[in-house]
Amino acid sequence: MGRLVPAVTRALDILELFLEGDGTLSAPEITRKAQLPRTTVHELVTTLAARSYLVPVPGQSGRYRLGVRTYQLGSRYAEQLDLAAEGQQVAREVAETCDETVHVAILEDLDVIYIAKVDSVHAVRMVSAAGRRLPAHCTSVGKMLLAALPADELDTRIEEAGELAAMTHDSITDPEALRSALVTVRERGIAVEHRESNPDVSCVAAPVRDGTGRVVAALSISVPMIRWNEEREAELAELAAKGASDLSVRLGYRGGVR
Repeated sequence: MGRLVPAVTRALDILELFLEGDGTLSAPEITRKAQLPRTTVHELVTTLAARSYLVPVPGQSGRYRLGVRTYQLGSRYAEQLDLAAEGQQVAREVAETCDETVHVAILEDLDVIYIAKVDSVHAVRMVSAAGRRLPAHCTSVGKMLLAALPADELDTRIEEAGELAAMTHDSITDPEALRSALVTVRERGIAVEHRESNPDVSCVAAPVRDGTGRVVAALSISVPMIRWNEEREAELAELAAKGASDLSVRLGYRGGVR
């Protein structure tokens, strides 16, 4: 674990002070409560205000309250909590239908994070866990989520990643090959990966949309290769699409794509 950054810690300490009382504070009050030098408080408050984490209280000179940015962060956190809870329920329903491992994942940078998971009932099954992070390009959920990005944003993320790491011999490591694969994903509306994140597993995934039509997650079904064939792939693709659609409806999606 890396060391804590003092300036960031102090800024967060200041923000947390606004959770008390009536939610407004002046710079002198912050200085006293946080036990920080006046100059430090002035610089931190100025920075937080410039980024809309704090805003002046109308009609109360020198006093601040939490700004819209903190609301946006809290709202996003709440959305993910709802998505995780609803995703877990839908994943359970899908898993009960196919008796295979089901995941729901979100995209962060060029990785996916699994926020819900239900295990297969079979003795031979995929070993994974909610909260796990994997390279998006190596997974069906990741390909689905990358395929939903605008072209310029996808290019930026790929360029910033620098190198596409391989998890198996079948992982895509060439950016152009990835872009080509994502074209197929967009055309099908389904993403498939064979042995790209695990040499013994194949997966199929479908997109999950929120009330605006934006793709916010993907739902996948993972199957050991000993139970995988073309017929099974078609069955699971249909089931993943239905599960993703059910989860989308739970999130407020009523048709139409943003």
